[in-house]
Amino acid sequence: MLDFSLCSIKHLSVHQTGNKQNGEPLLLSKQSVALLDEDLEAHLLSYFLKPFQTQEYYHLSFSNDDHALNPVFNYAKDLFERPDSFHIQSIHLAKHLYEIAIHPNILAGDFYVCSFDGMQYQGNLVQAIGIFKAETKDHFLKVSRIGQDYDLAVESGIAIDKLDKGCLIINVEEEKGFRVCVTDKTNKSSEAAYWKDLYLKIKPCSDAYHLTQNFLHVTKDFLTKQVPKEFEVSRTDQIDLLNRSVAFFKENETFNEHLFTEQVFEGNEGLVTSFKDYKNSVQTEYEIELKDGFDISEQAVKKQAKVFKSILKLDKNFHIYIHGNKNMIEKGIESDGRKFYKIYYNEEH
Repeated sequence: MLDFSLCSIKHLSVHQTGNKQNGEPLLLSKQSVALLDEDLEAHLLSYFLKPFQTQEYYHLSFSNDDHALNPVFNYAKDLFERPDSFHIQSIHLAKHLYEIAIHPNILAGDFYVCSFDGMQYQGNLVQAIGIFKAETKDHFLKVSRIGQDYDLAVESGIAIDKLDKGCLIINVEEEKGFRVCVTDKTNKSSEAAYWKDLYLKIKPCSDAYHLTQNFLHVTKDFLTKQVPKEFEVSRTDQIDLLNRSVAFFKENETFNEHLFTEQVFEGNEGLVTSFKDYKNSVQTEYEIELKDGFDISEQAVKKQAKVFKSILKLDKNFHIYIHGNKNMIEKGIESDGRKFYKIYYNEEH
């Protein structure tokens, strides 16, 4: 876990990166920002670090998995080894972004590089640097008093409660490409992926969070996309399978694939075989790591459980939330052809 409670800003450099394809310039500052007053530093720490309350970590990588070829890795490594080169490395990082962000729809923005003191990772003080880009500007109403009257003006600036793009590089696991946290709040179009895929070139860490996330994601896709193709399954049965899958992860601290398939599919060998085939094909096609056993990440379960929808939608009139025993709901058809569900319950709340 990351702990920012003792964190302070050691160095900060600011540049502006335009879109080279659109003829916009790269504007580099000559030196780092001078010492910050206490109030400004507090706001900047919140702006930079608030999005990283997570256990979702990555490594800097490259197309052939050789992180030593990743420019961001090398600039970060030089910065950790030679802190006095901070501003020079920030310029290298800005130039690298300017060269790769050439899609015409990529927005210009303010580019920040920051080094931190007092950051803790798993209880230990660590070196860390942050790379941030602000692409969107908001309009603010400024009210000024002039004598006994007021004057109104509109100013443009950055809203410090929402960071567009950011990356924390923690000086641990250098041999794997450092531990990295990433945020990207802008649109999901293909050009927006440049931050993670082209600039940082990251890959998920092989840890409990990503192993849990990967298996839950594949399970959900199997139950919602593959099962209806191969088996005759009602929507209530499908929801029951989804609920049992999430329940297994919530009720266990470690994952065992044999126990998982046994409990979720209740001895249905056809489902078990289909699931294993689907898992293997996805693992090969998309190069996703899906281990047979691992420690379960509670945070990953909480995040993924939100997309395991247990909602039965009936036309546009009713939504039925099914959280438990599927035997408490029955489906039928009236003599006139109208469909119905009968629901049993013990208490009304």
